[in-house]
Amino acid sequence: MPQGKPLVVPDDGLTTRQRRNQPVLAVHTGDGKGKSTAAFGLALRGWNQGWRIGVFQFVKSAKWRIGEQTVLERLGELHEETGEGGPVEWHKMGSGWSWSRRQGSTEDHAADAAEGWAEIKRRLADERHDLLILDEFTYPIHWGWVDVDDVVAALRDRPGRQHVIVTGRRAAPELLEAADLVTEMTKVKHPMDAGRKGQRGIEW
Repeated sequence: MPQGKPLVVPDDGLTTRQRRNQPVLAVHTGDGKGKSTAAFGLALRGWNQGWRIGVFQFVKSAKWRIGEQTVLERLGELHEETGEGGPVEWHKMGSGWSWSRRQGSTEDHAADAAEGWAEIKRRLADERHDLLILDEFTYPIHWGWVDVDDVVAALRDRPGRQHVIVTGRRAAPELLEAADLVTEMTKVKHPMDAGRKGQRGIEW
């Protein structure tokens, strides 16, 4: 896309403005670092435009609080206080079993993930948010806890102008096919390769 100009202009009967304002379904996948980080960066852009931001985290423990959550929730408070930007909601939708030793069976965790997805579908139908980030949502799909066909149908047929970003490794081919924007983060080098663990400000 040289100089911001598309290589192909489709014969779809839409004006440039109409085509520019179409909602985007994006997927950030791959083994490299930065999938969620990039999504939260877009949340900051959206907040600045006055968008209603909804972040829905799967897999990570409720005890695991990343820096972006603190910042975005504070921006949500700023919106409530001054009207600047847009409202922000941040929800932990799954059990977080992969990050903590939370008790419960696989069936319990699958039920939690399914309940979280059901809530997201309700919000999509209600057009509650302008930007939804489904963080690490590829995993419950990959594990079969959420039906991929149901996900694709709900995201593909969502009403209005709702942007959605899905993050996580091993994104389902059906999801990639439905997406408008797919970015694969490829790991070339990582501090963990040299035995270095995560650190403040870099991982959280």
